[in-house]
Amino acid sequence: MSDASALAEIHEHSFSRPWSADELSALLADLPTVQGLLVRSSTMRLKRIAGFILIRSAGGEAEILTLAVSPGDRRRGIGRMLVEEAARHAYRDRAESMFLEVDESNRSAVSLYETLGFETVGQRSSYYERPGASPGRALVMRLRLR
Repeated sequence: MSDASALAEIHEHSFSRPWSADELSALLADLPTVQGLLVRSSTMRLKRIAGFILIRSAGGEAEILTLAVSPGDRRRGIGRMLVEEAARHAYRDRAESMFLEVDESNRSAVSLYETLGFETVGQRSSYYERPGASPGRALVMRLRLR
């Protein structure tokens, strides 16, 4: 939770409706149900957070609540690494499946999830707010873990 401000800053660069440090802290306080994983990057003795993922596990299912990678660290495999590690955590927690919601217009994210084995199992209309545009549809995706 001490990293909540840094996480909020990365989230702000990733979503049109970013989560605040307080919102992220509240989620992270819900241990062990919610787990946060992060990747740190080191350059010239400076360690900073390059990306993070929050997952919630309950009732044999896991859900990716959010995934965000710092703009300067994108396209380096950090998102893939975070999702793979989250899936391993969920599997160890005995989850049968992992779910997520993603804006259908976020083609790079949808493509990443598909290459990791996620399948679209539903849609939510007018789910994502978009400044100056009509709300975006969310794809509900599932990865079978067992």
